Amino acid sequence: MNKPEHIIASVNGQFLPLSEATVHIEDRGFQFADGVYEVIACFAGNFLDIDEHLDRLSRSCQAIELSMPLSRSALKKRIRETYQRNPFEHAMLYIQVTRGAAPRSHQISKDLSPTLIITARQLPNPSQEKISMGATAITLQDFRWKRCDIKSISLLASVMGKQEAARQHVDETFWLDDEGHVLEGCSTNCFAVINGKLVTHPLDHHVLEGITRKLVLRIASEHDQTIEERPWKLSEPDISEIFMTSTTNAAMPVCRVDNQPVGDGVPGPATMRLRQWLLEHFEALRS
Repeated sequence: MNKPEHIIASVNGQFLPLSEATVHIEDRGFQFADGVYEVIACFAGNFLDIDEHLDRLSRSCQAIELSMPLSRSALKKRIRETYQRNPFEHAMLYIQVTRGAAPRSHQISKDLSPTLIITARQLPNPSQEKISMGATAITLQDFRWKRCDIKSISLLASVMGKQEAARQHVDETFWLDDEGHVLEGCSTNCFAVINGKLVTHPLDHHVLEGITRKLVLRIASEHDQTIEERPWKLSEPDISEIFMTSTTNAAMPVCRVDNQPVGDGVPGPATMRLRQWLLEHFEALRS
């Protein structure tokens, strides 16, 4: 693991050791969580779906009336330079944009300069034991705000959900709507295999359009997998598999939810096929 002093961060165009990288105490990201973010995987210098990530970053900025801090080409250049200044072959790039620093007031000043922070970390990989055993999850009634389609830096509800998962010694919390439909995880999208079909909740204000979610749907379609984007419940009788997707998990089988086995209680064939297809896609980027 690289020490913090070996990690270089970009703060408004300045490249600094992580221990020296700071923002103003009145930055609205700190005061109000007034900002948005993205996380992009990079394999040996090749960024996974960078345009899709920057499209979503732009949509999130537009949704909260926040100006993008740089042009698309300049932002790509800044992201790449941050990657190149860090010691990781395979990295996770975190891009955060806030509205900037101003005297603390709920009302937004019109003349603020956005704060742009980019940091890099080693791209984590799930252990082989976790993949072979499958992940575990609990469910909670959704108490988040009603615009989960915006990738907001306001993640307190997700922190609370993750903390409850850790308290119960499981890997993830899945949010349920008022009717019991599975929405998504704290940091993942959720899929089920129901009667042989790949099922996931449709995109709306309660679900983030995950980039890995989108990639899974594309790859599944290319392999003639039947897909249904519809609300679904854990009580449906024909569920044989559940898995979750994210930048760091790819497609991770989930074998127990609320201490009940999913299907046979082991990673299922549809999930593992999708995971293999994703890994082949990632390997092509590494090459």
